[in-house]
Amino acid sequence: MTAISNRQDPIEAPLSQSGATDSEALKQLIDLGLALSAEHDHARLLERILLGAKHLTKADGGTLYLLSDNHLQFRLIYNDSLKIALNGDDQCTASFPPLPLHLDDGGANHNNLATYVALTGKSVTIADAYGDISFDFSGIRAFDARTGYRSKSLLAVPLKNNKHEVLGVLQLINARPARTSPETTDCIAFNDEILPLINALASQAAIALDNQRLLQEQRELFDAFITMMAQAIDAKSPYTGGHCERVPVLTEMLAQAACYESEGPLADFSLTAEQWYELRVAGGLHDVGKVTTPVHILDKATKLEKIHDRIHEVKTRLELLRRDAEIACLKAQLAGTSRELAEAECDARLTELDSMSAFLAKANIGGEFMADADIERLRQIANESWSLQAAPQPLLEEEELENLSIRRGTLNAADRKIVNDHIVHTIRMLETLPFPKHLRNVAEIAGGHHEKMDGTGYPKGLKRHEMSWLARMMGIADIFEALTACDRPYKAPKTLSESIGIMAEMKRTGHIDPDLFDLFLRSGIYRRYAERFLEPCQIDAVDIAACLA
Repeated sequence: MTAISNRQDPIEAPLSQSGATDSEALKQLIDLGLALSAEHDHARLLERILLGAKHLTKADGGTLYLLSDNHLQFRLIYNDSLKIALNGDDQCTASFPPLPLHLDDGGANHNNLATYVALTGKSVTIADAYGDISFDFSGIRAFDARTGYRSKSLLAVPLKNNKHEVLGVLQLINARPARTSPETTDCIAFNDEILPLINALASQAAIALDNQRLLQEQRELFDAFITMMAQAIDAKSPYTGGHCERVPVLTEMLAQAACYESEGPLADFSLTAEQWYELRVAGGLHDVGKVTTPVHILDKATKLEKIHDRIHEVKTRLELLRRDAEIACLKAQLAGTSRELAEAECDARLTELDSMSAFLAKANIGGEFMADADIERLRQIANESWSLQAAPQPLLEEEELENLSIRRGTLNAADRKIVNDHIVHTIRMLETLPFPKHLRNVAEIAGGHHEKMDGTGYPKGLKRHEMSWLARMMGIADIFEALTACDRPYKAPKTLSESIGIMAEMKRTGHIDPDLFDLFLRSGIYRRYAERFLEPCQIDAVDIAACLA
């Protein structure tokens, strides 16, 4: 056994083991380094590392381990003679279990060659595994017995990053002589001349792995941040939380359908892996501005709701009017009015007050439309007076009358402006974030879902040609989700046919993109989404042909 620390020795002699000159070997190393730094796929990076090391050392086989949870986890094994190429899936893991870095008593596991290299950070060469007693090679001998292979020379190299942390171990087996045919079974020891090269490759490989790991950790942190923001909105409003989950799903379904188009305006539409990720980020953050929206407006279930539903205050005033009617009845009898007449007048007044109470309770619930006659009756009720140790006051305050007179839904003009401003805050918040180049369109995609194709939307009044396909897709997803949502406290969920009918009218009036809406219908996305998220009672027949026409 030879243990060698990483060293900076220049290559002074031709690399006879690989049959390459100094310049050729260095060129191979440089090319490998460039390839490693350019590789973004983790599995392909591991493969490049192992195959590159085999090529440089002219090794017949090799194994790559990565450090995880105080174990060396098997990741790859290649062997030319046995024609083996395995990755670390479950089946291979059963044959090549993780190697513990420490023994049961807590001591360092120096018995195994790979764990020794991982613990010490030193490269090790073995001339003949069967003649070496420094390590326990019973596993190798068992492998040879199963396969008929003859393991002889070994080279184990630590993968150390620029912080000198060991990330894994590269283990090569059976160096072959230079200029031999691939079919030869002859093998020689790994010579010292190759060690500086393989150590340099291992260092580059470790840095590439470390960079990939850091990028992955940054992405996981960012994804967790997006999830955290959605959960923060969910904590304010469970209804909006469901919306933030469903809109990205529906947007991605529409984007996938667009990628399948082979003709028409979307024939050339496609998304790279980075653009798909950009869309997912935009979807997760498309309503992030709602963290600024007051809860009593975000979840305004009734017209008089603020911190609490003020209909109860109105009903308390009506109770005082009931009390006044009963007192007036008693006073009338004391003044000489017959009991029958006084009680009849009282009963009529109480019936009138009960009718007022029921009407106000119904008016407080936001509906699709409030008639002029109902508005007029509200004004008449507002003029009723009540008092409690003070001068008489109108039954309804001016602000209460304004809210109860809302014709559709529960929001008045001021409330609606506050709600609409969430998209302004969303854009402002996203534009302040220093997104990297591949996420530079997040704010545009997320901030356009309330724009309309004719320029009458908000907040920027953009027209169709001023918006990306993805922003227009998210607009359709946002509308359809809102129409069909069955978890809103202020409205009943609409059926598929009702929702599609409304959106067909929005297409006709230039509010949503006509090409995308047609794709939404033709591809069946609306029904697949419905089967996943809607109640069975909402899923009814839709006349797609009429909507497309």
